[in-house]
Amino acid sequence: MAAGKTHEMTREGYEKLNAELDHLVMVVRKENAERLKEAISLGDISENAEYDAAKDAQAETEERISNIEEILRTAKIVDETTDDGDDTVQTGRTVKLRDMDLKKTFTYKIVGTTEADPLNGKLSNASLVGEHIMGHKAGDVVEFPIPDGIARYKIMEVQR
Repeated sequence: MAAGKTHEMTREGYEKLNAELDHLVMVVRKENAERLKEAISLGDISENAEYDAAKDAQAETEERISNIEEILRTAKIVDETTDDGDDTVQTGRTVKLRDMDLKKTFTYKIVGTTEADPLNGKLSNASLVGEHIMGHKAGDVVEFPIPDGIARYKIMEVQR
């Protein structure tokens, strides 16, 4: 990971990652160890599919733990409570967008990349749309290239 890289996220996203890390360390690691122990007890591990599956699960768990630890170590939690008079689109704010071509309005909370879930109203600040609306205000029309033309969004509202 590049030196100085931070992961901007909401307090909710930070706490959710912490909870996932706790679960992986306290529960899943133990389950993986038990699976390995059982697979080893079956005998020859060179031709033991259960052993291979348990080792794969253990490796996946350890990789996810490592990734979460790095994200949390470099996390920058946005302050969603301070009213600094800045009414621009920022991480932690809720934005109502009007797709000028589809004539549809969408509402998203702008979140860090680890929290993104567009189907549930959470848009990453690093997504194509998120990246282009950051720093803009209500009333602004934002245009940017997409593979099949130009996307045009009007920022209808920005809320804390």
